[in-house]
Amino acid sequence: MRSVCSLRRLLSLCTAILAVALGTIPAAQAQSQPHVFRGATVYPISSAPIEDGVVVIQGGTIQAVGEAGEVDVPAGATEHDAGGNVIMPGLVDTHSHVGRVEGGDRSAAMHPGVRALDAIDVRAPSLMRARAGGITTVNVMPGSGHLMSGQTAYLKLRAVENTGRSVEDLLLCEAKDGERICGGMKMANGTNPMRSGEEAAGPFPGTRAKAAAQVRQLFLDARAHVRKKKAAAGHSDTDAPDRDLGMEALAQVLRGERRVHFHTHRHDDILTALRLRREFGFRLVLHHASEAWKEAERIAEAGVPASIIVLDAPGGKREADEIAYKTGRVLSEAGVEVAYHTDDPITDSRLFLRSAALGVRAGMRRGEALEAMTLAGAEMLGKADRVGSLEAGKDADLIVLSGDPLSTYTKVLQTWVEGQTVFDRSNPEDRPFATGGYRVYEDGAHE
Repeated sequence: MRSVCSLRRLLSLCTAILAVALGTIPAAQAQSQPHVFRGATVYPISSAPIEDGVVVIQGGTIQAVGEAGEVDVPAGATEHDAGGNVIMPGLVDTHSHVGRVEGGDRSAAMHPGVRALDAIDVRAPSLMRARAGGITTVNVMPGSGHLMSGQTAYLKLRAVENTGRSVEDLLLCEAKDGERICGGMKMANGTNPMRSGEEAAGPFPGTRAKAAAQVRQLFLDARAHVRKKKAAAGHSDTDAPDRDLGMEALAQVLRGERRVHFHTHRHDDILTALRLRREFGFRLVLHHASEAWKEAERIAEAGVPASIIVLDAPGGKREADEIAYKTGRVLSEAGVEVAYHTDDPITDSRLFLRSAALGVRAGMRRGEALEAMTLAGAEMLGKADRVGSLEAGKDADLIVLSGDPLSTYTKVLQTWVEGQTVFDRSNPEDRPFATGGYRVYEDGAHE
């Protein structure tokens, strides 16, 4: 990206930083400087592309998006010449394992009380890799080696130097009935959570049928817990059931306040997930769904969205043998809401945009493929009111690209989160995260 006057911008930034350090102006005011991007092809996602677009951001939010000459620009705004570039919303990754995240252990097959947010290292290099790939919002998931490995964490990849020094600074939370909900619930079926030998004789299932039965029983127990709490309401504390972190989280799932993100591959496993959702009424997002193209109509009838992945190399598990590039097209044509995800490190976060390109190559419409990288994913996380499209009032999360978002030659030049640059390819400290090999991401390499 070409700055109108990079030296002037640098001097202005240094002056603002010095003023904050000296206490002459508050930090919030220093960050409220308006910015205007001119000349780019803008993809708002929620509306048609704009050939000669203007985007105005200020105070962490989008102020205006439109054609040149039709947008009011605040006086004193920092100018960005984006001619020849593309601007689109920050990417939403609905399924990732960045941040050295952990979930449940071998003591049980289901851990609804475990929270991913208690095991995320926000300074891990993998988060910078995601920023370099243009990802601004991410659903960090514990692993799929359990029927229920715990609560996921919705993160906004804010700048570590400013506000992102702990996971609390990155969380995207909602308040529900006095409780703070900061993610979904990770579930899985198929071969990943199945065990053999002694483990199958203990807490883990050895068959698909046993796996479904264990999940059903847990939800029945959660319903019973909810009934006991309701019955005890208004009575003495001794009548109320003891606090149970797992049951409390499952109660949120049953009320539809916490979405279930369900790892599943085979067509019969997908139908099992739909069956469980029908019985217990939780809000379901299918993940991976390798054989979803075989059951597109049933998924559409259920009104369940699918977060899918594309693989461009051989290998992996047998149950994913029939994964297909056409899945996005087939599901979209059937009326299923589709998003893409990385499952990082399965797909390197820096290559996330390639998912949309491969979907289009297999017949998916261009607009739907780009929406699957942004707004559709935001919907699946319940965050579409804040992210996923370039609209006035939404968070100022955007990426600047060197060219067409579906071209393999295109590079992510800048990533902005809430009006602040979190990745700049021209910055010597940032560039290795976009261009380096895996040695760049070894522990401590850039910490």
